Amino acid sequence: MDSRLPTKYDLRDLHREIDLYDRKIAACESFEKFDSDSARSSSRQKLVTKRERLVKSARLMESQGVEYDPADLPRSFREASAAAAGKRDA
Repeated sequence: MDSRLPTKYDLRDLHREIDLYDRKIAACESFEKFDSDSARSSSRQKLVTKRERLVKSARLMESQGVEYDPADLPRSFREASAAAAGKRDA
């Protein structure tokens, strides 16, 4: 069991891993060849499940007050926050 407190560098690494999974999911949907649609769906779901686990960990670290640089956020987080800001402005 890891007893040390998470640092901003741990959170940065999590954000990078989330961004990697975003790219893997996009590649799975667009470029990879599968024998069937069910195989593609299964592969995509596995990647999404792993990504969701990482997102949950990152959100937990953020709620615990671990600081981070907004430039280190995964692109999917930046797009979501930009869309939310656009809704508030409208």
